[in-house]
Amino acid sequence: MLRYDVRCNARIPATILSDYSSGNVHQETEIKNLGLNGAFLNSLSHLTENELIRVKAHLPNIGDFEIDGMILRKDEDGIAVRFINLDNSSRLTLWQYIKDNLSSERTCPYCNSRNLNNTESCWNCGRNINFGSEKFLDIHEKETQQKWIDYIENATEELTARFQALEETIHSQSVASNKIPEILKQILDDFLLKAERFEYEIKDISVIQHLRSQFHQKTNHIFSKGYIYNRARTWPQGYHGDYKTLETAYRNIPLSVGMGHYLDRAALDSTLAVAVRNRIRKLQDILKEELRNRTEPSVLNIACGSCRELVEIAPDILKSKANILCLDNDEDALSFSYSRLYYTGVLSRLEFRKHNALRMFDHELTLKDFGTRDIIYSAGFFDYLPSDFLAKMFNTLYKVLNPGGKLIAPFKDVRRYRPQDYHWITDWDGFLQRREEDFREIFDQAGIPESAITESREESGVIIFYIIEAL
Repeated sequence: MLRYDVRCNARIPATILSDYSSGNVHQETEIKNLGLNGAFLNSLSHLTENELIRVKAHLPNIGDFEIDGMILRKDEDGIAVRFINLDNSSRLTLWQYIKDNLSSERTCPYCNSRNLNNTESCWNCGRNINFGSEKFLDIHEKETQQKWIDYIENATEELTARFQALEETIHSQSVASNKIPEILKQILDDFLLKAERFEYEIKDISVIQHLRSQFHQKTNHIFSKGYIYNRARTWPQGYHGDYKTLETAYRNIPLSVGMGHYLDRAALDSTLAVAVRNRIRKLQDILKEELRNRTEPSVLNIACGSCRELVEIAPDILKSKANILCLDNDEDALSFSYSRLYYTGVLSRLEFRKHNALRMFDHELTLKDFGTRDIIYSAGFFDYLPSDFLAKMFNTLYKVLNPGGKLIAPFKDVRRYRPQDYHWITDWDGFLQRREEDFREIFDQAGIPESAITESREESGVIIFYIIEAL
């Protein structure tokens, strides 16, 4: 198999710090193999896959070297570490050591072929092996990038061919219909694993976005057959996560026929679609509990969308005499919500207002527009806001809570879903990929005390609910 990295064998003593932010030394080890992108170390029993570590070593004749890494693989022979945050200085230091320790017989490090004619390029794989050239690293990176571009383009061709074969199977009815979803899932998973690896190896977001765009163009004839995938690629409302798309996910019913039916089913069964349905149910439960414990509470629903959560709790709204202000910048969403809630008998307790929630970072303006509130929430809007802006908004929202008031903020946890599902198969990259520690950092920057925060998850565990109480 062709290797994309330049590596050399080594026996270099090293120190592993697994909690390197606090400087805790965990274990001494040895680097057995070293490359520009990673290393292979002697096995360390206490480390786990995907764990972040720091590797410290002294490279003979070069000097001290430190680099952050992530454990990709662990087996009885050792652990494979992928370097992250590699700066240009570290890259040059690594290359100096690797170059000095490559085979003097000019064996190609990519395919292990012997270069008997002493040429600048390997006769077998075509990669540049003129290691003495000052331009080698630049050439190496360009060649490697092209190899990964070829990799994802080949994966795209393979996916297209498999879809064509599957559609022929559906038309001929040569496979039982209940087997089709499983086959489709395998086709999608196989491609998405390759897309994930491509993104991991390339890292250049502009290149990744360009290849995603090309993929969308090349596969539009496939995914446009499914109503949901097509909508989540074209966004006819003009923005990501519009109320009509989410309503389709809530209803959980395929809207297309033929291949499109199975594509709709795949979209509805995806990790986030399941989590979003769970999110609305959990939000209903939280709101119901809050309303039952309050009298005439004032509620602010930010980026309200279709207001689906309010339909099921209409009796609790009436009983508590809650006053709920629903905000959205989409007039269609407000009209839809009004029409839906018209038949529940709660319109007297509701107000709908067109408002751009991005203005809510200013405390004085927000207080003037909406006053203080007992409950403030949004079903999914916060996922779409940059962290620094979100910290300012949460600071404002926390300040306009009445004593004992609650801010309800659900977030998608990127560790619990695969972003490539939504960046490649659909064009849904508006929501940001954040982890639990990122959310905690946002609250800290917002000046919200940790003691005010409680958290829980919806049934699938993908979406975290933070409930923040004004102390």
